[in-house]
Amino acid sequence: MTIQITIIGLGQIGASIGLALATQKEVIRRVGHDKEPNISKRARSLGALDKVELNLHDSVQGADLVLLTLPSDQIQETMKLIAEDLKPGAVVMDTAPVKEIVATWAAKLLPAQRYYIGLTPVLGSAYLYTLDSGLDGARADLFKGGLIAISTPPATVSDAIKMAADLTRLLGATPLFADPLEMDGLMAATHLLPQLMAAGLLNATLDQPGWREGRKVAGRAYAEATSPVVQLSNAQGLATDVMLNRENTRRMLDSALAALMAFRKDIEDQDLEALAGRLERARQGRAEWWGQRQAADWASAELPATEMPTSAGIFGSLIGTRPKAKK
Repeated sequence: MTIQITIIGLGQIGASIGLALATQKEVIRRVGHDKEPNISKRARSLGALDKVELNLHDSVQGADLVLLTLPSDQIQETMKLIAEDLKPGAVVMDTAPVKEIVATWAAKLLPAQRYYIGLTPVLGSAYLYTLDSGLDGARADLFKGGLIAISTPPATVSDAIKMAADLTRLLGATPLFADPLEMDGLMAATHLLPQLMAAGLLNATLDQPGWREGRKVAGRAYAEATSPVVQLSNAQGLATDVMLNRENTRRMLDSALAALMAFRKDIEDQDLEALAGRLERARQGRAEWWGQRQAADWASAELPATEMPTSAGIFGSLIGTRPKAKK
């Protein structure tokens, strides 16, 4: 007996999930939908899907798991459209960088006996410097060696949580259970702030009178500092994420501004030692993080050991059973 996983949104994340599940065809049937039919068809040709469903409503009928791998500004409307098409026991998961607000939408929109869990996928270290996006950036091992944070609203059923953990392991990642509010704070710091800082640097330099010459000498430091902007599929998406997570984003912007003002004060005071100390602290912190990120050595020290589920055990407790309430 197989279960159906429907992936709605076939960009880099959605297609990579489909590719990673390609080895589980004996237990998983992958159905995909994208608002751009050509993208859906191309994803199937790449091997990310078993079936393309061009109609959104039809794509989720019979699905045991629906993955919304969509920009945040599309999730609420999509959830509203598919809500009545979901079968009892179906689980809806999303991969948006905001969690608390999506959980609120799910609580209002999903009928009884349909469940929501938020996922925050973290790319494996091998892909941290790649700039490919969309289907061009889809890889079966995109999440290998990384983490996937699992955010569960209160009273989430235990079988839905098991499904999320099983899926995470099948993608080659380690599950990290986190509160939705906690994840929103972490994503403001590590996902939203870098993009805003990159955009700020660009806006601060592009309109300067010297940019005509500056563009000719801008080198590696400028390219790397502004590279987060390359990942923007559209500015509206980032703006929406920021507004949906505005309190955490404002807090992180305040922290970043305070750090920059500390640099400014050292420069104004001509305090070479203090400035060098702040820069050295940043250099050492980055080196330590990068080494840990490459080795993923926090997983063994801070997270419980996990095992890859067997084919017989994948999502097994959810098939043909009614989920049990989490204690």
